[in-house]
Amino acid sequence: MIKFPQFGPAVLVTAAFIGPGTVITATMAGANYGFSLLWALVFSVFATIILQEMAARLGVVTQQGLGENIRSACTTPLSKYLSIFLVVGAIVVGNAAYQGGNISGASLGLTHLFGDQHWLGLASIWPILIGLVALSILATGSYRIIEKSLIFLVGIMSIAFLASFFLIDFNWSHFFSGLLIPSLPSGATLTVIALIGTTVVPYNLFLHSASASKKWQKIEQLSDARKDLYFAIPLGGLISIAIVSTAASAFFGQQIQITNAADIAPALQPVFGDAAGIFIAVGLFAAGISSAVTAPLAAAFALSGILNLNKALNSLSFKAIWFVILLLGVVISSLGYKPMSVIWFAQVANGILLPLIACFLVWMMNSDALGEQRNTRQQNILAGIVVAVTLMLSGRSLLSAFGLL
Repeated sequence: MIKFPQFGPAVLVTAAFIGPGTVITATMAGANYGFSLLWALVFSVFATIILQEMAARLGVVTQQGLGENIRSACTTPLSKYLSIFLVVGAIVVGNAAYQGGNISGASLGLTHLFGDQHWLGLASIWPILIGLVALSILATGSYRIIEKSLIFLVGIMSIAFLASFFLIDFNWSHFFSGLLIPSLPSGATLTVIALIGTTVVPYNLFLHSASASKKWQKIEQLSDARKDLYFAIPLGGLISIAIVSTAASAFFGQQIQITNAADIAPALQPVFGDAAGIFIAVGLFAAGISSAVTAPLAAAFALSGILNLNKALNSLSFKAIWFVILLLGVVISSLGYKPMSVIWFAQVANGILLPLIACFLVWMMNSDALGEQRNTRQQNILAGIVVAVTLMLSGRSLLSAFGLL
């Protein structure tokens, strides 16, 4: 009898990184460069698997999240306060800023399906309703309910985006060429980095390590954690590949301007009919609301760990953290406000934090405290390559934040 993996923490990671930002990044990549950048998504899947496997292994072996491990490792006052500043800045402030984008993305999907709906003078009621849905899921305080809800949303998202992919007709030789043969068209460097950066993100390391420690309590269960990982992360990669391919077929070489996520679904209808546009709208809604749940959850895990607060999902401090992030996201989305100074700070903090967290993971995974679960030489080599990529992403984020790109 076939034994299916116990889906869970890694599916949360997929729910987190396939958000509206990923949808628009993948769409722009396909619209501007056709199939030629698909290889970057293949690389990003492998890089994400390497980092997230270490995060999950750390969580299962130590029975602590990444935040707690950082706090334990930072023994001097300077290192402790610096780590707190970076985590609060990049994870909490950053998630609050980008949470508005998650809710806005889900709202765009509903707007395409049902039109704009107004109440009490609001520009749209969708951000508030989406915030209430996310609130109802998180307020249960049950990891099992949150996990099952996100698995359901990822399932909807997968069906929607993969269905739109199979509705299109394109040149399969170009598809496999872009998938397997790396190339870099003129002006595509930042797009490649952006494609990788949509999956290799620091807050997913906090989310995965903490949720894996809650899901599995025995080292013998590491095989289950890896099966979960090897299914969920490639699934996220397939979704991104489907979005790039759909956009490449519909928009590449055409005089169609795609400036934001709102343009995607309507622009597909003249090309592929109502079905593709509806699938994209449903996928955009599922991507937005799943990320709207995981972003506050990740922030709560990160801050609870680094500040040594109660990490129980139904504790008052844990709920207070995710509620503030969720509320800020609803407000930002409802008002259409773009907090550029906050996003700028989040860019800088994320740019500094990502390679630091990656290096910390590699260091921790070579600790004697992990015993037989320490990294092998091959794992260290692969991790070193990923760290080099995170340094590149860091440089891009910082240069962009300071207006040098």
